Amino acid sequence: MRRKGSAEVMSIAESASPRRVAIGIDTHKYVHVAVALDELGAFLGDIAIPVDQGGYERLLQWATSKGRVTAFGIEGTGSYGAALTSFLRRHGHNIVEVARADRRDRRLRGKSDILDAENAARAVLAGRATAIPKSADGVVEMLRQIKVAKDTAVKARTSAIITLKALIVTAPPELGDELRELSKMALIERCLALRPGKIDTPLAAAKHVLRSLARRWRDLSAEIKEHELLLTQLTRSIAPQLVEAFGIGADTAAEVLIVAGDNPWRIRTEAAWARLCGVAPIPASSGIITRHRLNRGGHRQANAALYRTVIVRMRHHEPTRAYVARRTEEGRTKKEIIRCLKRFLAREIWALMRPLREGPGLSAQAS
Repeated sequence: MRRKGSAEVMSIAESASPRRVAIGIDTHKYVHVAVALDELGAFLGDIAIPVDQGGYERLLQWATSKGRVTAFGIEGTGSYGAALTSFLRRHGHNIVEVARADRRDRRLRGKSDILDAENAARAVLAGRATAIPKSADGVVEMLRQIKVAKDTAVKARTSAIITLKALIVTAPPELGDELRELSKMALIERCLALRPGKIDTPLAAAKHVLRSLARRWRDLSAEIKEHELLLTQLTRSIAPQLVEAFGIGADTAAEVLIVAGDNPWRIRTEAAWARLCGVAPIPASSGIITRHRLNRGGHRQANAALYRTVIVRMRHHEPTRAYVARRTEEGRTKKEIIRCLKRFLAREIWALMRPLREGPGLSAQAS
């Protein structure tokens, strides 16, 4: 019986077990660039696709032709790569969120879309990139969209009242003297009642502009109330235990739920949650010196939401006030106490979100 040669054995093994590949993708607004590497890091090819359904199908066909895809490493899964991430997830592929390449590496190797895509693939192969992106297909995605609309409306309303008050300073005296001492709501009502008539004098123009800004402020206030009502309804429907906690309203609850995503099980430990919220101290020790420094990373909006809740509790929550008094007697500064309280609050929120991590998932609740 003829013995098979080594080359023939290898070809049979390869045909029985296709090579495993990792795909790295650098995402942009109009074009995505992908690079394929085998499990040993060998370069297998690259492709550029348009950002549309046809481009996504072409990318998937190209990737599977290179071998068995173990994972897609995508940079920008929450922005330009969101649609591609959703497409690949629906087709049953493993998606890994890849952070931007190190600046030092970029200076040494240069910067191009292909290099960025290759760095993403190598981060997946090396195990440096392990983060699971948000699914963005459930109630939390609804919260995120409403929260964006509300926050931008709040900024626009603030800009409107600031502009209105600034124009009063330079308005004609017969108008400015009447409006300057009014409270905010009285000022809005008075400006809404202005009748500029024909715009043929500086006084008429001032009345027209002040009335326009007052109307803008009123309309934005109505829009903000509508968004707040929706946020309250949605947060109470999915996490009533979170909204009922002391000092945590619908806005703060929505913020932390947005950070967790529709698939909160992707955050595996309480320490990882604290780091994601930017309240996990970072070790900064050397030699015999042991110390930690403030973590300035993480989700800044979630960190700000924790801060607001802590400030409310320091003023009105008796257990928190007792803790502050005790730590003050020990010589801690107010900043240090607030950092400790934010860490405790992150731990409390993690426990309150346990039903979401162990339940059917927020995506299933939305469907």
